[in-house]
Amino acid sequence: MATATKKKTKSKIDLQPLGDRVVVERDEMESTTAGGIVLPDSAKDKPIRGRVVALGTGKLLDDGSRSEFQVQVGDHVLFTQYGPETIQVGDDELLLMREEDILAVIE
Repeated sequence: MATATKKKTKSKIDLQPLGDRVVVERDEMESTTAGGIVLPDSAKDKPIRGRVVALGTGKLLDDGSRSEFQVQVGDHVLFTQYGPETIQVGDDELLLMREEDILAVIE
């Protein structure tokens, strides 16, 4: 009698962006104000900052070489609100954006 075996799946899926794209994990939203008022989910703005988790290969230049990124994996960055694409990978919500959508690195 044959038995089926269940394969274990990884909890973290590797995601490799292409070209000049960057994968960012959004920072957690704060649920209370400085005065202690608890905000409902409908009143919260999604944060426009996060941490870089993956980089692509770089933008393809006219001479066939690739440009270097100005950010590195692990950098905390500010980005435009409407630039990134939201993707769901397992239970994680990640953002896929072009490097030009990143406005600044937080040090």
